[in-house]
This record gives sequence, structure tokens and C-alpha cells, in this order.
Amino acid sequence: MNDTPGWASPGSAPSEGQQPGASTPADRPDPAQPADQPRPDTTGSGPKWSQEQPPPAQWSAPTGPQGPGQAPPPPPPPGPGWGGNHPGTPGGYGGPGGYGGYGPHGGHPGWGGNWGGPPPAAKPGVIPLRPLGVGEILDGAVSTMRAYWRTVLTISLTVSVVTQIVAVLVQGLFLDDSTSVTVDSSSASLDELSREMGDALLGSGVIFVISMIGTVIATALLTTVTSRAVLGKPVTIGEAWRDARQQIPKLFGLIFLLLLIVAAIFTVGIAPGLLVALAGSKAGGAALAVLGGFAASIVALWLMIRFSLASPALMLEKQGIVKSISRSTKLVNGSWWRVFGIQLLASIIAAVVSSIVVVPFTLVAGALTGDGMSGLLNGTGNFGWTFLVVSGIGSVIGSMISFPITAGVTVLLYIDQRIRREALDLDLARAAGVQGSGAPSATPGS
Repeated sequence: MNDTPGWASPGSAPSEGQQPGASTPADRPDPAQPADQPRPDTTGSGPKWSQEQPPPAQWSAPTGPQGPGQAPPPPPPPGPGWGGNHPGTPGGYGGPGGYGGYGPHGGHPGWGGNWGGPPPAAKPGVIPLRPLGVGEILDGAVSTMRAYWRTVLTISLTVSVVTQIVAVLVQGLFLDDSTSVTVDSSSASLDELSREMGDALLGSGVIFVISMIGTVIATALLTTVTSRAVLGKPVTIGEAWRDARQQIPKLFGLIFLLLLIVAAIFTVGIAPGLLVALAGSKAGGAALAVLGGFAASIVALWLMIRFSLASPALMLEKQGIVKSISRSTKLVNGSWWRVFGIQLLASIIAAVVSSIVVVPFTLVAGALTGDGMSGLLNGTGNFGWTFLVVSGIGSVIGSMISFPITAGVTVLLYIDQRIRREALDLDLARAAGVQGSGAPSATPGS
């Protein structure tokens, strides 16, 4: 048995053809005598060995009592990494310093008592290149904002200023009357309450659409920054704009298509109630419209989560509008609740952080209005330009902080889903110049 260097079989015997102890000429076999004949007894004690012997590599010296005047054979030297767990033996499974860490002390990590799982994944940027956990996605979004704060905050500030200017103009010019309550709910008729509720929903819906457009644009522009942050490479505002410039028209087409889908869903949901109300049953029509709107909201939410990764797919893969929606559907398929939960958590965190800034500005804006805070709290005051401008400044600052969180989480969710389904971590490792990037993905995160 030929052992490789550094390894030895357990209980290895002396070299083949040599017995333990001293060798004398009388012990050597006569070359002229056939090998299958018994050797002559030179000690006068008669034959003691059978004719058929075990293979030399597996033979071991007898451990019984030795004859008079015969020294016991020396123990075989333990090979590195093998041998018993004997005191003072440096090698072995249980001894200290065993090969490859078989023993609990010393040795190569990752074997025996030092087994600690697979090696950690490479982390050239803000996230490790493996399937991510929820905390790692949130931490990656915050780390991107902290490491590339100049680029991230500039993009976020620009988008939030534009969206807030549009929101203030729309509220001040078109929705000023609909944002205040002018009907006493205790004595109002059903028609008046329905009209007030419709105006309030209209105003909230318009503001929501404007905010969604700003969020999608910020996500698209911050996609390049986040993708470079994953690789640990810096990016400037000019580089981010050059990378996203060609996809901006497609991005607005994607936003328009998503809004059209949402509008169609709500139209289908509310239409039966409207038809019943026009037929003469206003109470029944209103109830049916509310129920249909609730059902439409659930369907719209389900679709929007399935399409939520379309923006990163459009920007990073340079896909078309329909293809990016199809890619998002494929990536979210089977992980809807996980994607929904992570995005909901990110939205709550962003809303809490934004409200810390927005609420004080809103209070100051309410105090500066003609009716003061009492008019706003009672719902009898109008949202004048002073209120809209001051509260808009607070909304700009809040959006500047919240946009990077929601956008970063969306992009990292897209990257995480591609790592889980398409082994994107290998391509990212090669792009980052990580050595040994052909290894499979490490243990997935939660």
C-alpha cells in the first residue's frame, strides 16, 4: 500500500519482507529453497508459522508475551493525521494538532471539532454575494445611502423637489376645496357624504399617484448607484444619469402602463355599484361600489407586488416595458409574501423616518394658517398656500431620506431574487474581481 505524502494508514507495519526486531543471517530465507516449503527450524522449537501468511501491508507484529531475551518491537510511528488518540501523540483524530483539524485543537479549520459551516461569502460592497436575509437587505439600502451619500442624496433631493412642486400646485389649484371638510357629518345626507368622500378619495388618489411616480423615478435613477454599491465601485451623478438616460422614456411608459392597469381594475370593481346606483338604488349601489372598490384594491395590490421588480429589471437588463413586467412576474413568482413583507417593512420604516421630519413642519404650517391648528383639527380650515409651501418643504426633506430606503430595498430585492433563482452572485463576484468566483452560493439567508 503506497501512501501519499502526509498521510499514513492506521497501524502501518515495517517494510515488506522485514520482521520486527533485529535481522540475522539465520533469519533470512534461503534463496535456493522453494518459497512454498516450510523454513527449517533453527531454534529447535518446531514450526510456529502457517504456510499462508496475510498480506505484508496489513500484517502487524504480535502483541503477546515475547520470548526470553527478545525485545518487544517498537510501536509503529503514527502517520500525520491518523493514529489513535494517545497521550503525547501529536497526530490522530483526537490528538491536538491533527491533520486538517480532525482533533479539536489546532489543524486546518473546517474539519472535525472545528467544523463551522461553509466559508463566508465574498462581500466586495454593501451586501454579501449570496442569498440575503431581511436584515441584510435593509442594511444594504442604508449602507448604500451612507457610503454614496453625495450621489444618493442629490438624486433623491432632485426627484423629491420636482414631485413636491407638482403636488403643491395640484393641491393649491385644483384640490383645495376637496381637501377640506365642509359638511357636518351628523346632519348630512347620503348624497353629500358620498360627494365629500369621493372628493377626498380623488385628492388622496392624485397625491398617491404623484408620490408613486416620484418613487419609481427615484428607484430607476438609484438603481445604477445601488448596483455599483453591490460591487464596491464608486459612481458619480453623471455616470448614473448616462446609464439611466436611455431607459427614461421606457420608464415613463412603464409607469403609464401600471397606472392604466390600476385604473382598469378599479373601474371594473366600482362599475357594478355605479350601475346599480344609476338604476335607482343609491344605497345599494353605494354599498356595492364600496365592496367592489375593496376587492379591486386587493387585486391591484397583488398585481403591483408582482410587478414591483419591473423597474430594476428595465434599468439593469435594458429590457422593454412588457419584457420587464414579465421578468418581474417571474422573479416574484413563489415569493409574493416575502417580497410583500419586505417592501411593507421598508415602507413602514421610511414612513416613520419621514414623519419625524414632516410632522414638525406640518404643525408649524398649521400654526401659520389663518384659522390656526384648531381649523385644521376640526376640518373647517382651507389648506392655503402658506400651509402647502411650508408642509411641502418638510415633505421634500422627508422624501429625500425615504426615497433611498425604498429604492434601495427594491433594487436589492431584485438582486436577491436573481441570486436565488439564477445564481447571479457568481456573475457579481466575477464582475467585482473576487477570486474563486466559480464556487456555488453559500447558505441562503432567511
